[in-house]
Amino acid sequence: MPGSMTPYERVMERLAGNPVDQVPNLCILMTFAAKYIGVTYDRYVTDFRLLVEGNMRCCEDFGIDMLSVISDPMREAQGFGAEVIIPFDEVPYAAGSLIEKPADLTKLSVHAPLSCERMLDRIKAIEQYRQIAGDHYPVLGWVEGAFAETCDLCGISKVMADLILQPNFILDVLEICTQQAIDFGLAQINSGADFIGIGDAAASLIGPRFYSRFALPYEQRIIDSIHQAGGKVKLHICGNITSILELAVQSGADMLDIDWPVDFNRAVAVSDGGCAACGNFNPVSVLLQGTTTEVESAVEKCFRASSSTTFIAAGCEVPRDTPVENLKAVKLTLEKHSRGK
Repeated sequence: MPGSMTPYERVMERLAGNPVDQVPNLCILMTFAAKYIGVTYDRYVTDFRLLVEGNMRCCEDFGIDMLSVISDPMREAQGFGAEVIIPFDEVPYAAGSLIEKPADLTKLSVHAPLSCERMLDRIKAIEQYRQIAGDHYPVLGWVEGAFAETCDLCGISKVMADLILQPNFILDVLEICTQQAIDFGLAQINSGADFIGIGDAAASLIGPRFYSRFALPYEQRIIDSIHQAGGKVKLHICGNITSILELAVQSGADMLDIDWPVDFNRAVAVSDGGCAACGNFNPVSVLLQGTTTEVESAVEKCFRASSSTTFIAAGCEVPRDTPVENLKAVKLTLEKHSRGK
């Protein structure tokens, strides 16, 4: 049985299918981390020092095994020139569509991440993690998947219609968004990130046929580029990806986040040998609204479904108002039940 491991060792050994001292806890921290350190979310997403402080304190206090820079989907959008609204204590969003028709493609070009305010802020967070934490924790960078970014720039309703009405227009936007994601991901790897997370939430809204054409090939290109630079990749598609689960495994990602609507037993079986599954108890009904006993039961259920490479986490972000004792219950349950898994 392995002795006490650092979070970095725990995550990397688990990813390789080797024995670990306990199953890693990869709960996603965003709004909860800001509230935990007593800052409003608008400050948290615009000052990398606060994001670093919030994540580090939560990782230390709640036994979470990965430092992350995930905060909002409007980093690249701001670089592209979208008008990004950052409301008081809420998540940033685009004021409107930057791209509406093929003629608007002249507005869209790839920008150097270091020259864009909000992308640079994320890169600075990675650099500070490395300065403070060294190699004790693995560091997770983050980019928008090309399909999700296309929805950010064009508006999700229009994209869904144009998949049929103007598919070549969408393919043109996807090309630019893919290159921006690659450049941003590589900049984060060069700054010290071990993993790059790819957030492609909108891909859960399209079925296998459209996913195979408009999402998967672009995810694969981003992932290949990160792998060539020596990084690992965590693919995160919020929502019910049951219909595209087998395809998502083919993306080449090292880890696939599984949200709570997906049967975790099936997800582990499908992904085993292709990538590591991470999930997947309900972040709202269990983590936010449940009791510590219900949290323990949900974590144990995920644990029982696990293979030698499975990671445990809520299916998506830890809600802002999650009771502290509930998040601690995840840590305590893994400590209690993960020996030898």
